[in-house]
Amino acid sequence: MTERWLSTTRSSYDADAAGYAEQVRGLLDCNPYLRASLALFAELVRDAGGGPVVDVGCGPGYVTRHLNDLGVDASGIDLSPEMVALAQRDYPGLQFSVGTMTDLDLPDASVTGVLAFWSVIHVPDHAVPGVFAQFHRVLRPGGPLLVGFHVGAEKRHTAEGYSGRPVDVDSYRRRPDQVAGWLRQAGFAVEAELVMRPDEEVPGAIIIARNAEGLPAD
Repeated sequence: MTERWLSTTRSSYDADAAGYAEQVRGLLDCNPYLRASLALFAELVRDAGGGPVVDVGCGPGYVTRHLNDLGVDASGIDLSPEMVALAQRDYPGLQFSVGTMTDLDLPDASVTGVLAFWSVIHVPDHAVPGVFAQFHRVLRPGGPLLVGFHVGAEKRHTAEGYSGRPVDVDSYRRRPDQVAGWLRQAGFAVEAELVMRPDEEVPGAIIIARNAEGLPAD
């Protein structure tokens, strides 16, 4: 873990794990667009033949659990050991492990789907292409990827977590066309974009793409 942003992100989420878990509790229950996007992702995984899916940056594991409830064989990876411990405590029947999206400890073409649910928001611009290359490496040809993120064009620094504890973490708001461009450069075919709450100060966006290897040419 040679880059400072990785170590500060990990230590920040370790410090604020309980506060963050409480903050996102019930998030899917009150957001039909997120639920619909995850249901579509699950359908695309089944259409791709089924098989394992990895939730990269899984946090306390609530999305991993939701995917499993949808019939997806999902496991979670997170940078923060404290987050992984919470996920293992709350969902003991599922698999969670500590790892980094910059160097996924997974074999090539070993998963049918990859989910990054607002987990790339802490990745600085210079590191995003490498992260998306990792997603492409572990994803089977034709397999779906779902990326969620905040929309905008700025970096925000957070010094206090949801629990009131000090943290030191940057978050990046990005335009969908910028994220889609990085995905295409990494070898993905972008299939859908959804912007949620476009009139609010910080909209959310979801992009669904596929590993373009093995897809028919246009």
